[in-house]
Amino acid sequence: MNRTDVVAALCLPDSARVDQRVPKKLLLENGAPTASDKRLITDAIEEIQWLAALKPNTIGVPSYRDAQREYLEVAVLGLTLRGTVKPASLARLAELVHRAVPYPVLLLVQGQALTLSLAHKRWAQNEAGKVVLDGDPVLASLPHATEDAAAVEDAIAPEIERAFVQSLSIARQPQTTLHALYQGWMERVWAWQAARLTGTYQADTTPEQAAARWQALADCERLENEIGRLRAQATKEKQLARQVELNLTLKRIQAELAAARRQL
Repeated sequence: MNRTDVVAALCLPDSARVDQRVPKKLLLENGAPTASDKRLITDAIEEIQWLAALKPNTIGVPSYRDAQREYLEVAVLGLTLRGTVKPASLARLAELVHRAVPYPVLLLVQGQALTLSLAHKRWAQNEAGKVVLDGDPVLASLPHATEDAAAVEDAIAPEIERAFVQSLSIARQPQTTLHALYQGWMERVWAWQAARLTGTYQADTTPEQAAARWQALADCERLENEIGRLRAQATKEKQLARQVELNLTLKRIQAELAAARRQL
C-alpha cells in the first residue's frame, strides 16, 4: 500500500487537486521551533507536496465555525521521507507539519510504510487569530509494524488494510461540514487502531460509539505501557515477596486490558 493507492481511494475531485511541490524551507521557517527540529526536517524529509485543497467550492461541503475553531479548508499533504526514520521522529515530523499549517491537514507520509496523520485545530486561548493543535495527532501506518500486529493473523491483515483504505473516500465521510468530514477521517483512524488489536475493521459507528472507542484505545495504550513497566520492574526485582506482588498487579492490569479491548 502506497500513497498513490490511498490518494486514489480518497476520490479527490479534480476541482480540489493542487499537486504542487511545497518548498521545504517554508516548513523550516514556520514549523521548526528548535535546532533539533530543523535538523530533523532537513535530514528526514525528501519532498513535501500539496495534493488537494478541500473547500466548500471544491468539494461542496460547507465550512464550519464555532467558539473554538473555524474550518474553511482541509489540506491534503504528502510527505516523502529520506531513508529510515524512527517512529518517534516520524511522529514529531507529523506534529511539526500539523503545527505549521493553519488548516486541518490529512497528512500522508511515505517512508518504509505509509502513515496517515490527522490533528484537529482550534483557536489559541491567549493569542487572537492564532490556531493550535487540539490534541495530539492520530496516526495509522500501513502496513502496521508494531508488536501488537502479531495478534492479527497474516491472512486477515490485508483484508483489514483494504477495508480501511476503502473507507477513506470523501463520499463516505459526513458531508454536513468540513469539521464533520475531518472527524469522519479521524474516526476511521481510530477504527484502524482498534482493528490492530481485534482483527476486525468496523468503520461505521455513531458519535457515541466512536467516542467510546477512542476512550477504549486510550485505556489500552495506558494499560499496555503499565504492563511494560511492571514487567521490566519484575525482571529486576530480587525479593520474592515483591516479585509475587508485582505479578499479582500484572495479572490485574492484564485483566483490565482485556476488558478495554472488548470495548473496541
